[in-house]
Amino acid sequence: MKAEILSLCSVLQLSPKLYALEERDTIFPQKLWTEIRVLRSILGGRLLVLVDGQWQHLDSNTLKPQTPPTEQQQTLLLSDAVSNNPERYGRIVGREGEVYITSTGVELTLDWNTLKITQSGTDTKFIGLLYKIHYLQWLGNKQINTGLGIVGLLALSLLAYHGFILYTRRRREAS
Repeated sequence: MKAEILSLCSVLQLSPKLYALEERDTIFPQKLWTEIRVLRSILGGRLLVLVDGQWQHLDSNTLKPQTPPTEQQQTLLLSDAVSNNPERYGRIVGREGEVYITSTGVELTLDWNTLKITQSGTDTKFIGLLYKIHYLQWLGNKQINTGLGIVGLLALSLLAYHGFILYTRRRREAS
């Protein structure tokens, strides 16, 4: 169920801005690679490969793991990504650990191996709250949540039964 909510949000997922590929040498796939992504960001050409279910970010010339980006490079990549929607994201104003914070309060995290950006803001927290309410995750205790759900269903059933009784009485009085 959570995957359904995430898939709805992925339509609006923030991604690095991609540019047209430059003409380059051919990359010969290795046997262990099950998927290859060749793309170009503001940081230049990128080669992402899937090996044993794990993404790796490789140097396209040497085919060795790419060194992680500096804080300045990450800020540049994220700033470029948020530039498409400045009213939603504003600009990058700070960093707390691996999380970059924008002037509008959105928190961004970059996964270097996949070049995916995850975001969290007030709307994400609201969707999470709705998810918890819908799937009876109000409290930290599963038994209490289940008990409250059963009480809610019983109350709903009694309300529906009472409504049906009122409806049938009124029908009898009208005839």
